[in-house]
Amino acid sequence: MKLVLAPMEGVVDFKMRQLLTEIGGFDLCVTEFVRVIDACLPDKVFHRYCPELNNNGLTRSGTPVRIQLLGQVAHALAENAVKVIELGSHGVDLNFGCPAKTVNKSKGGAVLLKDPEHMYAIIKAVRDAVPSEHQVSAKIRLGFDDDSNSQEIVDAVVSAGANSIAIHARTKRDGYNPPAYWEKIPPLIKDKNIAVVANGEIWQIEDALLCQQRSGCTDLMLGRGALSHPDLARKIKAHFNDEHYVGLKWEHILYHLIHSAIHHDPAKDEKYFASRTKQWLGYLKRQYFQADTLFDEIRRLKVKEDVADVLKKYAIAP
Repeated sequence: MKLVLAPMEGVVDFKMRQLLTEIGGFDLCVTEFVRVIDACLPDKVFHRYCPELNNNGLTRSGTPVRIQLLGQVAHALAENAVKVIELGSHGVDLNFGCPAKTVNKSKGGAVLLKDPEHMYAIIKAVRDAVPSEHQVSAKIRLGFDDDSNSQEIVDAVVSAGANSIAIHARTKRDGYNPPAYWEKIPPLIKDKNIAVVANGEIWQIEDALLCQQRSGCTDLMLGRGALSHPDLARKIKAHFNDEHYVGLKWEHILYHLIHSAIHHDPAKDEKYFASRTKQWLGYLKRQYFQADTLFDEIRRLKVKEDVADVLKKYAIAP
């Protein structure tokens, strides 16, 4: 099985990819989307979203990273896809799942699910432009307002020649509200010659098992579950490989946070580490009750060193 770290705008950036892949379990990371309008973007934009390009497209621990593009102009997406491959991205991913209103208003992301023919044109243009030895993938939802055209959406992705498809088993209208409708995936992919990755509501090992069972997919994509449960990917892999693994305790999570790249970033202002730590605690509280208490303790702190000093009181090396 393969486990993919999902793209999450404003959350799973270079720093978070580095932290989570060092804990282990992931086979691939997909970047936050890079918005493409109608022209080829300069190299510096892709390096900003994917600093791993300076390391052969790999995280520090060696996990491949794939750049995700978002837009509606087929030829522009194709041109940028060629560039990211040349820069060292491990394939190119196309975003048809982002539910953000600002993105959808500019005819990007999930709104394209309303028009499978347009999706086909985009994927086909990218697939034709990118050398065949490189992967082209697409991330979709089951539909926009409902899932009435979900088969057309999947058929468009397959017929356009994509190598793989990640299916977030909810519609845009569903947002991130549970449940994820994994059981709707099998009819869509029956007899399709494409690799399929199931996504949505995987918080524990038990969810991964149930998702595989209901979706018929071996490969999974983890998003919020990996943020609330940082060693979830490693636990899942250990389970499937019948390996012994002792999970990380709360004190270990804090150690990883302190010693991650999030803590050391001279390009960011002094408030960056504090704000990112508070953001992450919002996810961690689902798995660790201590996150709420820690958030209250650092709520009013803004300086990096002050927050780090609080974390160091509780952190223990794994």
